[in-house]
Amino acid sequence: MLTPVSEDHRVLIEGVRNYARGELLALDGKWDKEESSCCERLGQLYEMGLMGLRVPEDHGGLGCPMLAYGHIIRELAYASPSVAVTVGVHSMVCEALKMFARDALRDEMQGKLLMPGNLAAFAVSEADAGSDPGAAQTRAEKAAGGWQLFGSKFWVSNGLTGRWFIVLARTGNAGTSKDLSMFLLDAQQPGVGRRPIHGKMGIRGSETAEMNLDGAFVPEANLLGKLGDGLKIALSALDGGRIGIAAQAIGISQACLDHMVSYSKERKQFNRLIAEFQAIQWMIADTQTELAAAQLLTDQAAVLKDSGASFTCEASMAKLFASEAANRIAYRAVQVHGGSGFVNECRVEQLYRDARVTTIYEGTSEIQRHVIAREVLKGA
Repeated sequence: MLTPVSEDHRVLIEGVRNYARGELLALDGKWDKEESSCCERLGQLYEMGLMGLRVPEDHGGLGCPMLAYGHIIRELAYASPSVAVTVGVHSMVCEALKMFARDALRDEMQGKLLMPGNLAAFAVSEADAGSDPGAAQTRAEKAAGGWQLFGSKFWVSNGLTGRWFIVLARTGNAGTSKDLSMFLLDAQQPGVGRRPIHGKMGIRGSETAEMNLDGAFVPEANLLGKLGDGLKIALSALDGGRIGIAAQAIGISQACLDHMVSYSKERKQFNRLIAEFQAIQWMIADTQTELAAAQLLTDQAAVLKDSGASFTCEASMAKLFASEAANRIAYRAVQVHGGSGFVNECRVEQLYRDARVTTIYEGTSEIQRHVIAREVLKGA
């Protein structure tokens, strides 16, 4: 660990590491092959308190600082990138409610999200509104006591098992981002349809769904922030979420490195262990260096967030570097394994596919570069 955490959090991180490698690793391969949901293990995650990592202690959660949280996500991702993103999205919603929900709703939901049956999801993207959430067309129409939602959302993580969705929708007709508001929707009601999205390249154990809204009701109290705050809330949530995706990418990278090192010490060619060849050594050296840099960038963003300082640029730098490094590292891991790495019996084949999405969700690499440049130019 390059940045120290408290002793209590160190013990928690080690406990998660032991659990993930002992319980989740084999299951992750099964979920990948079957395209089945890792949510079958949600009960254990709730029991361990992992669904309350970002819920304050006075509401029954672990109140985990972002620094320790990132290391926990890394350990989950080492064994199961699908579980890591499932916990990450749920945690992102927990934090959004902590920051933007009205007092009564926040107090109610912080405790509720700790209990099984209350998985949370983030419903912002649409078929024509991915990197540009301001283009969202889902609309909220005023109704007695609240709002009715109409439209569809795409690429919704936790979208099948999830009950509580924060949904970005238009509350005006001007066609600008100021028309967008954010709502907390209870998806266990008529007017909510869900369809699984199968055929994903990787993280197949993570649920991804399309959601159709046909008059689903949201009480007035479930408006987050004020009318017109929707895009601000979405971008704020994504800032924190990018630290989690950077941590996920680091977990994938560490798993790849461990497999590279182990295999290179077993595999012989030309009567020598391949670990003795400079080409292999350089791939291992480059990987270790990139992994350390990614961890430092991610820890820096987390420490800034924990301190209450601005961290938008640092979160984007961490996400950009860690995700692109994960793809390079996974490529090397397959290369070190040669033909063995090209078949799905080999763990690195799946990790190679799992790594790919880290440069896409929570903002593509191109969006991260835009954010970083914008912040640098703004401060110049």
